[in-house]
Amino acid sequence: MGNKKKKSSTLFLFWKTLGPGLITGASDDDPSGIATYSQAGAAYGLSTLWTALITFPLMASIQEMCARIGIVTSQGLTGTLKTNYPKPILYLMVLFSFPAIIMNIGADIAAMGAVGNLLIPTVHPTYFSVAFTILLLVLIIYLPYQKIAGVLKYLCIVLLVYLVVPFLCKQDLPAILKSTFVPTIHFNKDFISILVAILGTTISPYLFFWQATMEVEEMKHKKHLVVNKKIMSNMKQDVDFGMLFSNIIMYFLILTAGSVLFKGGIHTIDTVEQAAQALKPLAGNWAYFLFSLGVIGTGLLAIPVLSGSLSYIVTEAFGWEEGLDKKFHEAKAFYIIIIISLLVGLSLTYLGISPIQELIYSAILYGLTAPVLIAIILHISNNKKVMGEFTNGKLSNIFGFAALILMTAAAVVLVYMQLSSQ
Repeated sequence: MGNKKKKSSTLFLFWKTLGPGLITGASDDDPSGIATYSQAGAAYGLSTLWTALITFPLMASIQEMCARIGIVTSQGLTGTLKTNYPKPILYLMVLFSFPAIIMNIGADIAAMGAVGNLLIPTVHPTYFSVAFTILLLVLIIYLPYQKIAGVLKYLCIVLLVYLVVPFLCKQDLPAILKSTFVPTIHFNKDFISILVAILGTTISPYLFFWQATMEVEEMKHKKHLVVNKKIMSNMKQDVDFGMLFSNIIMYFLILTAGSVLFKGGIHTIDTVEQAAQALKPLAGNWAYFLFSLGVIGTGLLAIPVLSGSLSYIVTEAFGWEEGLDKKFHEAKAFYIIIIISLLVGLSLTYLGISPIQELIYSAILYGLTAPVLIAIILHISNNKKVMGEFTNGKLSNIFGFAALILMTAAAVVLVYMQLSSQ
């Protein structure tokens, strides 16, 4: 009995230490991410499972640096950029981030609407999209930061459905293990495109901004006046767990599509609703239902992160009042940006821009900004004037520079592919 109590209290304490890192990691598996991973699995079977092992340490190192910058400077990434770098770099980041994040929001809202329609066919996808947008706006505007953080934290649990879906049909364990630990690379344009898409989806610039600002919010809420090693240790544990969680979900999404859709002869998946529909006849109603439910849950989790990070970027850049801990009248510009981002995202479908086009455009903009931001994050987190005793360790720099090289290569490939396809 005592052991059970001890275990449950240890789990409870661990759950309490989780916060911005878990939410950031889970929000990375948004509906647009689910579409990318489903596409990878459907097109190439289990061949891209190994990417989850590569992206985890890279994601964890970059997000940990962002979190550390937020804790030490008591500023978001935008504020740190503004203080320590030339203004043109800051405004360039804002310029690239704004359309990329809004198109990502639009793609996620459209995906949630389409999947809602699959679950309840009598209701048109548009009505679902509008309803989800209104629900999100009400929650973001009226709930204080801690309530929002709590809701987002528990929404992460929804992602666990993706650990169940692959096992609703028979699996080939030796093939799974081989594809996980022995990388497969096909040197053709389509396969390289998928690898670039996976990298761009997992290491997204909006997550850098969100991570830093959420750490600042957490420090304010917990009233930490002094930064110490315990705070840093808890943050690292939170970030590492969040990024591990994100990559496990990514792994199981590729596994689902690779073992069900690819084997079933379905090799082209453009949207999450296509993935859900394709699962139904091949893996049964439960797989279809759980997959669809996960899409809606991740949308509700990711869209506040997307719109919140955009609002923090803009308000910090211009020195406006900001913060999810503030009421609407205390930070009007902050909340107005969130409202605009959701409404513009919702309206993109009616302007004739398809969710696939939105994803392509946002991936290009993310791909171009990610290497620049990673270079800046590495520079800041190694700068003793800014970070004091909390500069990068050797391992952080190894993984950080590996992420920089990979994301730069991905950006070059992305630009080349776009130009060659013209």
